[in-house]
Amino acid sequence: MPEKSTPNTLAEIRRMRKPVHNVNTEHRSRLSTLDRLALWITDHIGTMGFFFIILCWTAVWLLWNTVAPAAVRFDPAPAFVLWLFISNMIQIFLMPLLLIGQNLQGRHAELRAEADFEVNTKAEQEIEAILMHLEKQHEMMLTMLHKLEKESE
Repeated sequence: MPEKSTPNTLAEIRRMRKPVHNVNTEHRSRLSTLDRLALWITDHIGTMGFFFIILCWTAVWLLWNTVAPAAVRFDPAPAFVLWLFISNMIQIFLMPLLLIGQNLQGRHAELRAEADFEVNTKAEQEIEAILMHLEKQHEMMLTMLHKLEKESE
């Protein structure tokens, strides 16, 4: 690309500038209801609160089925088959949901990265224009200084 002899004016830079858009809002507006549900589940399952709920539920389940009177135990030792089945079902259903949520978050991160790149590109162009203007002013000042020096001699 040939180098311009005169730098772009501020008006030209503003005309070339694309409007800034919020990728977070755009991303949220494109999500379906199921995508929002997957993100909600991903955001809430990956917390210590959820971990403590599962831990407490498991402790209550195990205590109830080992310490409670035999007549009220619904899954007595050593069976625990129902609990194993339920915990496996939780894992089977949560893994795809977590992956879906992570994929959605990854796409969102890519959009943010693209927006950052656009902003950085715009900033680079504007900085380059400013530097070109400063360089032009510097040349003009040197020219004026040389003329003044010649006139004063």
